[in-house]
Amino acid sequence: MSLQERVLITGAGGMLGKAVYEKAIEKYGKDFVTATDIDLNEEWLSMLDVRDIKAYENAFETWKPTIVFHLAAHTDLEYCEKNSTDAWATNALGAENAAILARKHDALLIYISTAGIFDGKKDEYADFDTPSPLGYYAKSKFHGEKFVEQHLSRYYIFRAGWMMGGGVQKDKKFINKIYKQIKAGAQELFVVEDKLGTPTYTVDFAGAMMKVIDSGYYGLYNQVCEGGGSRYDVAVEFVQQLGLTDSVKVTKVTSDYFKEEYFAERPASEKLLNVKLSMRGINYMRDWRVCLAEYAVEFKNDFYGTL
Repeated sequence: MSLQERVLITGAGGMLGKAVYEKAIEKYGKDFVTATDIDLNEEWLSMLDVRDIKAYENAFETWKPTIVFHLAAHTDLEYCEKNSTDAWATNALGAENAAILARKHDALLIYISTAGIFDGKKDEYADFDTPSPLGYYAKSKFHGEKFVEQHLSRYYIFRAGWMMGGGVQKDKKFINKIYKQIKAGAQELFVVEDKLGTPTYTVDFAGAMMKVIDSGYYGLYNQVCEGGGSRYDVAVEFVQQLGLTDSVKVTKVTSDYFKEEYFAERPASEKLLNVKLSMRGINYMRDWRVCLAEYAVEFKNDFYGTL
């Protein structure tokens, strides 16, 4: 690729955004990367609402990107169920806007999708399996996939699994939810064992994307950490990495235990297999336990620094 690639990142204020921004700077140079969001929680972010196609096009015309990482999305399943119009506008229309403008301005589009688009009736899913989304989050993200595939010839779609990354400040998902309970003094964690998936470390995910897009092998890819397990498995591993196995008990429960708090329908299994990446020799994802050990250091430093 040319050394003069110009990169636009949307939704860069989230837990994946920080990793993508840092990897993009490392690869393309700080002067050639601009990062945007509607939540300006970092000094390096500028405002862009991807639901507004005119604002999105203005970003294209101003920055003239050759590569667009479209990360912008509502990822909270309960929020999407309660605010379906916004979920469609952000996740589906936002992706449409990205594809329309990428085609119009001849930019390479990278769209981030999710393992959640499957219905969980199988134990694990390859890239070639047919999605059957359950809720508004999954349906709106799958719509984005389909639109990108139908309207572009040059694109990458990467499906992530259970995202972990961003640390204490940015991680809005499972690891930080568990950590907050521990930091608040919880001596017992209740964790579901009937939901399966593949953790996906943002640092590995972002770094792998940078390598895969250099291949020129356009298309759709499952891209998750190797291995898989239940939420319970991940919690046990995390507690162990924190050195708290003797003081924090992890207790198995079913999803019914949290049915009021987490009312959005979730597939029983979101386990993905990186079949296409592996077949093409471009699978750069490590095992999730290795990644979690690396990631847990951030939480260990925070936890033991507060004792």
